[in-house]
Amino acid sequence: MKYNLDKHHRRSIRLRGYDYSQNGAYFITICARNRECLFGGIAGVKMVMNDAGAMARDEWVKTSEMRQNIKLDEFVVMPNHIHGIIIIHNGVDCRGTMHRAPTAEQFGNPTSNSIPTIIRGFKSAVTKQINAIRNTPGIPIWQRNYFEHIIRDEESFREIREYIVNNPINWQQDELHPL
Repeated sequence: MKYNLDKHHRRSIRLRGYDYSQNGAYFITICARNRECLFGGIAGVKMVMNDAGAMARDEWVKTSEMRQNIKLDEFVVMPNHIHGIIIIHNGVDCRGTMHRAPTAEQFGNPTSNSIPTIIRGFKSAVTKQINAIRNTPGIPIWQRNYFEHIIRDEESFREIREYIVNNPINWQQDELHPL
């Protein structure tokens, strides 16, 4: 179906004019469709992943393995969502390789190694893997879009890290906990 502005009222929730491929730390939350507890469960205060959760975890880790300018910080796979910190560092990576500076992403024109492109690839890969084991090709796994927050200072970085680490402990009070 061709995009029709009159029919498709899709608004971006991204910060207008911000270049999501530039250096920085980004707090990401990606939710399962309809908040389905697809990735496992909480036993006491610990997340116990099932096969789908392990696939999501492994694909998240691959994110930085595939991209020289991406580093992952704290992350957690929860029963129905994933939280993680992605750090983009353009220039010289840990392996000493120079990177070309990216250009700003525009709707319909993805930019390599930008947050939207990384998340799109992650969601696509996990969806294909989960649908393959469930024999449900084409079934959506994820909620449309995702939440992101640009981390602007060290205090915020520490608080977000702590939030991620403690997410399994606080599952019963989590706003993403199914009622």
